[in-house]
Amino acid sequence: MDAFEKELQDRILSLVKAESYKPLTVHEIQEVLGIEQAAEFKELVKMLVQLEQNGIIVRSRTNRYGLPEQMNLLRGKFIGHAKGFGFVVPEEVVGDDVFIPPHEVNGAMNGDTVLVRVAGDSHGDRREGVITRIVERKTTTVVGTYVERDGYGFVLLDDKKLPMDVFVEKGNTLEAVDGHKVIVEITHWPDNTQSATGMIVKILGHKNDPGVDILSIIHKHGIAVEFPQEVIDHAMSVPTTVQEEDFFKRKDLRNDMTITIDGADAKDLDDAIALVRDDDGSYRLFVHISDVSYYVTENSPMDAEAADRGTSVYLTDRVIPMLPHRLSNGICSLNPGEDRLTLTCEMKVDQNGKVVEHEIYPSVINSNHRMTYTDVYEIIDNQDEELSKKYEEIVPMLNDMAKLAAILRQKRQDRGAIDFDFKESKILVDEEGWPTDVVIVERTVSERLIEEFMLIANETVAEHFHWLQVPFLYRIHEDPKEEKLQRFFEFLTNFGIVVKGTGNQVHPRALQEIVESIEGLPEESVISTMLLRSMQQAKYFEESLGHFGLSTDYYTHFTAPIRRYPDLIVHRLIRTYLFEKDLSQTTISHWSARLPEIAQHTSERERRAVDAERDTNALKKAQYMMDKIGEEFEGVVSSVTNFGIFVELENTVEGLVHVQNMNDDYYRFDDRQMIMIGERSGKQFRIGDEVEVRVISVKPEEQAVDFEIVGMKQNFRGSRKETPKVIHSGGSKGKGQGQKQAAGGSRGKKDGDKRNKKYEKPKKKFYEGIPKKSKKKPKRK
Repeated sequence: MDAFEKELQDRILSLVKAESYKPLTVHEIQEVLGIEQAAEFKELVKMLVQLEQNGIIVRSRTNRYGLPEQMNLLRGKFIGHAKGFGFVVPEEVVGDDVFIPPHEVNGAMNGDTVLVRVAGDSHGDRREGVITRIVERKTTTVVGTYVERDGYGFVLLDDKKLPMDVFVEKGNTLEAVDGHKVIVEITHWPDNTQSATGMIVKILGHKNDPGVDILSIIHKHGIAVEFPQEVIDHAMSVPTTVQEEDFFKRKDLRNDMTITIDGADAKDLDDAIALVRDDDGSYRLFVHISDVSYYVTENSPMDAEAADRGTSVYLTDRVIPMLPHRLSNGICSLNPGEDRLTLTCEMKVDQNGKVVEHEIYPSVINSNHRMTYTDVYEIIDNQDEELSKKYEEIVPMLNDMAKLAAILRQKRQDRGAIDFDFKESKILVDEEGWPTDVVIVERTVSERLIEEFMLIANETVAEHFHWLQVPFLYRIHEDPKEEKLQRFFEFLTNFGIVVKGTGNQVHPRALQEIVESIEGLPEESVISTMLLRSMQQAKYFEESLGHFGLSTDYYTHFTAPIRRYPDLIVHRLIRTYLFEKDLSQTTISHWSARLPEIAQHTSERERRAVDAERDTNALKKAQYMMDKIGEEFEGVVSSVTNFGIFVELENTVEGLVHVQNMNDDYYRFDDRQMIMIGERSGKQFRIGDEVEVRVISVKPEEQAVDFEIVGMKQNFRGSRKETPKVIHSGGSKGKGQGQKQAAGGSRGKKDGDKRNKKYEKPKKKFYEGIPKKSKKKPKRK
């Protein structure tokens, strides 16, 4: 788009977005904009057509142009469901999602950008609508399994939110055979006259070949695995060791005692820490973060690729890195005994956990020890003699670190930060990627220590640049929506918890009190999950709006530039503003224009990575349960729907008890109380109930495990005290970011990386008593 086209587009959008604007014809727009030349009028018509095609403006039946909302339309993203219906998430904040019945989808597929007309007779607080136009298809290539039926080829799609099969003509199969996992390009989307057709563009392998299952998920989400050659070439040009000239204007901290603390299998060490106790009792905390932006410069091939990927992706037995291994595991990894370039956030923290002084500067370090979470835990909590002797020079510092982390944690809790402590699992796989066990991991003092230090560094950096009032990238977590929070409060009454006040005046401290009140109780996990679902998703944003969950006004992501692109941008901005002292209008304008797009793109890439990880975990857990059919387990009701109840086992494997398999009665779903009620017996199933289930089927290709109820162990409502616990929601609304989950992690993948956490196999497996022969790995046909 040249300068004239850009100016014309801006003039049109300024006109139609004006409060006084009423839809106008093309000639009326021509007159208002003062366009007289024939050539300019031609460009005006072309621009109006282009904006209409992109769904930014809409043309009415009387050929008048206006914004979608001026025509009772909304532009948004369609979220499809396997049963045919879906929801449209509006691009602008104009209320809740719009429900689209199956007969009003009009060919839209999951992820498409659409225009929707909201119906005037929407029921209650749920808006309904009809899709009037597909503005943009999310993708033209999809992943599925090739099958042959009566001599014809079809691809059964992996994404169940795309309720269709794709017909493939004989000349477009790439000679795929029945059972091949393939990538198919859609050449015709389904309509009222024709089903979807396509052509196979790549064969991933047979569905039963080792590794093809996860590879299919990777391609399903459009995640790039291999780096382009120009990116590899750029990475190869980066030196493998720090050069003397790299020390220019850096503080030399190589003689300071510095350590890294990571999981035993971590290879990309992007943060190191050091702590000194001052004479006045305060702490001087050093958080050193790998200076990735020194090597990955703006608009370089590596930068463009990292920007597109947005984040590293961690999938059970593999990592898809944001940066080539030459950097992520090499010059940018803070390996012990090697000089490394870093950005340091040095903070003086008083005995109450307040940062009273801070400084951000470029530095060079040489890490003394590469510590693991397990070893640090054994030294601090168990005073392991052998390890304490091996690392005797840093034991006092580790103990001081634990004390400071406890102070910082208490300070966060006092201000109202919400700290979820969900049960997490680790999936163990063999050399072929087949799951051999699912074990619970524990979050120890060592993980909490690193989490607290990364959180305080992120807050300090964010506040520094907030007051500088320059374009910057923040991590925000907006206040919960009132209606969702109110529904959660109603849900809590089932557990004897009453929240005084309404959802529009809640302080995060009240939600943290809820979390504290259920600690150690059987229903802790399900209530925490429901609370998390009632909150908004954290995201990247160009304005400092604070973070509700952490209950802080200032937050960013600074601590993981190897694996998160927003952190790399933050480092680049720090270099520009603080080190290069570039506060020119050109620079300010440049970043003001770029940051909104970067924030939106990286937030989407983060969600894509989370979805891929969730799919992979569900697949591996289903595979693990394949030889458990007919066996019985204890679990907790984790969700209740109109089609059945979900039950989570002790090891976090979740399965569905479909309503058609609840044969002892006719059950109906009460959506206000979220319970399933038997018509004759009055038996009730609620979230949090302990039940005994039997595995009746497993469908790994659908990531599904099916249970049936064989017994009910306990009803929590009957075991709680009759006097309800009352929590007051009052107080001013806090801004803030609280929990690791809502914040999306404070340290990159390490913040919640199941691969890096200390885990122990339970002495008694959750399926103890099963005959050994039933534990054999099932044959993959």
